[in-house]
Amino acid sequence: MSVSEFNLGSNFIRNIINEDLKQNKNDGEVITRFPPEPNGYLHIGHAKSICLNFTLAAEYNGRCHLRFDDTNPSKEEVEYIESIQEDVRWLGFDWGEHLYYASDYFEQLYEYAELLIKAGKAYVCDLSPEEIRAYRGTLTEPGKNSPYRERSAEENLDLFRRMRAGEFPDGSRVLRAKIDMASPNLNMRDPVIYRILRVPHHRTGDKWCIYPMYDFAHPLSDALEKITHSICTLEFEDHRPLYDWFIEQLPVPRAPQQIEFARLNLTYTMMSKRKLLQLVERGIVQGWDDPRMPTIAGLRRRGYTPAAIRDFCERIGVAKSNSMVDIALLEHCLREDLNKHAPRVMGVLRPLKVVIENYPEGQVEEMEAVNNPEDPTMGVRKVPFSKVLYIEEDDFMEDPPKKFYRLAPGREVRLRYGYFIKCTDVIKDEAGKIVELRCTYDPETKGGSAPDGRKVKATLHWVSAAHAVPAEVRLYEHLFTVEDPGAAEDFTECLNPRSLEVLSSAMVEPILREATPGSSYQFERLGYFCVDPDSTAEKLVFNRTVSLRDTWAKIQKKQNK
Repeated sequence: MSVSEFNLGSNFIRNIINEDLKQNKNDGEVITRFPPEPNGYLHIGHAKSICLNFTLAAEYNGRCHLRFDDTNPSKEEVEYIESIQEDVRWLGFDWGEHLYYASDYFEQLYEYAELLIKAGKAYVCDLSPEEIRAYRGTLTEPGKNSPYRERSAEENLDLFRRMRAGEFPDGSRVLRAKIDMASPNLNMRDPVIYRILRVPHHRTGDKWCIYPMYDFAHPLSDALEKITHSICTLEFEDHRPLYDWFIEQLPVPRAPQQIEFARLNLTYTMMSKRKLLQLVERGIVQGWDDPRMPTIAGLRRRGYTPAAIRDFCERIGVAKSNSMVDIALLEHCLREDLNKHAPRVMGVLRPLKVVIENYPEGQVEEMEAVNNPEDPTMGVRKVPFSKVLYIEEDDFMEDPPKKFYRLAPGREVRLRYGYFIKCTDVIKDEAGKIVELRCTYDPETKGGSAPDGRKVKATLHWVSAAHAVPAEVRLYEHLFTVEDPGAAEDFTECLNPRSLEVLSSAMVEPILREATPGSSYQFERLGYFCVDPDSTAEKLVFNRTVSLRDTWAKIQKKQNK
């Protein structure tokens, strides 16, 4: 995509880069990276990082690498790698030939570890994980040196090589950086940089039984790729001294600069990949691409567009401190994009049969309907009209309250693109449920206006019963009932029991018979809907992407008063 499609505006990261370029730092290059762990699907928070890293690189005629941090094979899957690549491409970005893996550097990282050992800056420790935590100290108390901290470089080198050779059981020994157990920063208290883990790797197979830790592999991978600006979220701010320490201790080709920005926190949304995995594994949702999930795959399936997500990321900007963004803004960006591009159609979610008694038996008319009033180039379509129609169940009330202007006994309303109709009779079943309306129509009102100038207060959408296409419609609400489910002691207690409602008897106009998965439409008066991949030739399935009610616009209007 071009930079003009996504403008980050003025922000502190751009200011840092501008100053670096002024001083010809990094030989005038700007190289960023997006480094996901392949242990789950990407979510909307990752989209912000993707947009930021790829756009900054493009703006400065640099490049952005896609690098998988595949240093923990016990949690990684090829499925996640493939999904991440699909998501980045779908958002509109391309890494070209610059696709990398931390596993590309396993041999070099091992050699770096040996260099630290030889320099007396790393040692093999036999403490158990529990003992290491106990020795580490607290935020107010310094840690204690490991009893193995003063092993000689020769002994450490021998033990580390034997770790690689597979002589020791998993968890029995680790390699630790030798820094400062009294440091006020807990990350600097002799962090573990290698552990024994006999798990086959998706790329290296059984070649390795020791794997580097993230805090060791990440800065060195950045340096080996000659990254100039390593942009990450604020939770890594306390890790920056360790990032810089590894870079300073080792002969790397470039010293990248780590820069932290505020991560995205979205109301009513869980942003923890670990907790999202629990939702999938417990069957609370129907997979990573469940339309209720904040994953990019879930948003895509629900009907979100890349343009809307990029617009959202641009609007929230880049900040130095964390804050909570109202999900209404994301939905507002989506409505703005779909309003411009989604064709208008008519669909009835809860059908109520209407028989127009004075309409000629067997007659079918084709009404001309506008495909999108925002884009005249999208033209018009023909919608069949006949004696028997379906309208929405809640567009009729037998005993309406004062401000209900839709159809009621003796009342006249307009049918969109059709005629005025008046309800003359109500048919009920044995249980007293309304199952059918009898109406009359005024043939002089074709197109929705009366020659005598009389007005009606409501316009209803409809479909012709003889031509309607049956569909299943899935209505989605927020998955959680509280604004910050991540702060809850048990996030599952905040789940919304009404997050999904399935309507199995919906009817849509016949033009949708050939609708393909991923296609988006505005169902007039109802909202935006997307064709789900579950659709078959026998059954169309639609997901409601977002309603028409724009709560963000109301929030903004209220704030501006």
